[in-house]
Amino acid sequence: MLKEAKEKFETMFAGKMPIEDAKEYLEELYERGERAEEIASAVDVMRKHSIKLDIDETLKEKLIDIVGTGGDKSGSFNISSTVALLLSSMGSFVAKHGNRAITSNSGSADMLEALGINLNLSPSKQVKMLEETGFTFMFAINHHPAMKHIMPIRRSLSHRTIFNILGPLTNPAGCKKYLIGVFSDSFLSKIVTALGMLDTKSAIAVSSRDGMDEISISDITYAVELEGDKKRDFVIDPQLYGFKFASSESIRGGDANENAKITMSIFDGEKSPKRDIVLLNAAVAFKVDGKARDIKEGIEMAKEAIDSKIAKKHLKTIIDTSNSL
Repeated sequence: MLKEAKEKFETMFAGKMPIEDAKEYLEELYERGERAEEIASAVDVMRKHSIKLDIDETLKEKLIDIVGTGGDKSGSFNISSTVALLLSSMGSFVAKHGNRAITSNSGSADMLEALGINLNLSPSKQVKMLEETGFTFMFAINHHPAMKHIMPIRRSLSHRTIFNILGPLTNPAGCKKYLIGVFSDSFLSKIVTALGMLDTKSAIAVSSRDGMDEISISDITYAVELEGDKKRDFVIDPQLYGFKFASSESIRGGDANENAKITMSIFDGEKSPKRDIVLLNAAVAFKVDGKARDIKEGIEMAKEAIDSKIAKKHLKTIIDTSNSL
């Protein structure tokens, strides 16, 4: 990590950097392209300034987050949130870090609330949710109070900044495993390299050729994997796993209520491209989590979760537990 970058972000998060200086620095990073070392330095500082969950180290080693940078403007339903719920039904421990809608009609928080999940939990109750159900949700805004110094700077700029990249990497639960969707494939290697500098056990970053920050069902998806200290690039082609390409319209969502209904229809067993894209993304998440040896096995696990109604029953457990805490 870079000492200079860490010092600048420390000053920024402490609210001690003049806005014009901060803007100039963020614009410099944007124009020449953020380096992996700068991303890692900024993440490290942002994590230190966050309100973390008090989680036992043994459990922390098991945690995974399935999250996207946003900004792909695909209008898809809440794929990552649906996958997160499915994974937790099969024994994974998912610490979902997200927010309300910013660039879409329904953010992860909006959709999960529409399903009936109580998200207004204290950090200690968030940990209890995780321990009891294998799933918890953390509102990004509640865990990153230092962002109050950053928001005026971000709003004053007309383009994205490094902070569009940092959000998914700053999970307050201290996840060691990530499936991260990225708005541009030019950032895949940088993000995975940065995660490798931050004590990450396993990660796959994905960005589809048709512009999604998910694994697409409409085109191939570029991916970079981190496993231990090894990194590899590969391509995910849905057709190699028995799926047919589907139009981008076929996976479109709507507001939070509509997206919640889509998730429920998938868990009810309805066959559609929406189910297919969940199966594919869940399969890769199972691989990251070490539950599946490869994507093919992960698809079979995801199908089992849905077709046996395990995912639907577990969702009810999550809803009931969240409202009883």
